[in-house]
Amino acid sequence: MPTLDRSIILLITLFTCLASCTGAIRVIEAPPLPVATSNPGHSLAQRLEAAAGGATLVDCWDALVELKSCSNEIILFFLNGETSLGAPCCAAVDIITRSCWPAMLTSLGFTPEEGNILRGYCDAKAAGPAPSPASSSSP
Repeated sequence: MPTLDRSIILLITLFTCLASCTGAIRVIEAPPLPVATSNPGHSLAQRLEAAAGGATLVDCWDALVELKSCSNEIILFFLNGETSLGAPCCAAVDIITRSCWPAMLTSLGFTPEEGNILRGYCDAKAAGPAPSPASSSSP
């Protein structure tokens, strides 16, 4: 009989602990999550089309994809000094360096200095060849 008494006492003790634990639990209501209303009325499509320095977000991503496709040309440009960057590649460099985030070039592994070199090359290429001294008229 002593084991039966111990079992009953143990069972009553466990039941009491369980009842006191469940009574101590409180439900805490969390405040509602804030809704992003920094620009109310701007939909995702409007934000994608919003001009960022003259280029849209879509233009920046398109230029990044184009730059990725001409990365072999860029690597040869830096390694061998070959100056054969095509017009689409220079257009992508122009958009990214002038109208997008500077970090976009670093996402492809190029440093900001390399971006400046590419921009300078493409600017010079777009300006055309320098006029020869013979073509300038003397006063």
